Amino acid sequence: MSKKILNGKVISDKNNKTIVVLVKRRYSHPFFQKVITSSKKYHVHDEKNSFKIGDLVKITESKPFSKNKRWLVIK
Repeated sequence: MSKKILNGKVISDKNNKTIVVLVKRRYSHPFFQKVITSSKKYHVHDEKNSFKIGDLVKITESKPFSKNKRWLVIK
């Protein structure tokens, strides 16, 4: 099975080797047929501390780096 790849925006870079990425998802509600926007935050491993707030990044699933960190930056 392939790993998930998500696109998001960096909203925090204060931690060492970690960034927080906000991923927004749009979908149609099954009953009301309205477009819903949901968002989720992911803690992502950034080995070189190269990404700053506002950057658009691509993340992928990976091995657990810590209790909350299970994603890795690929771009």
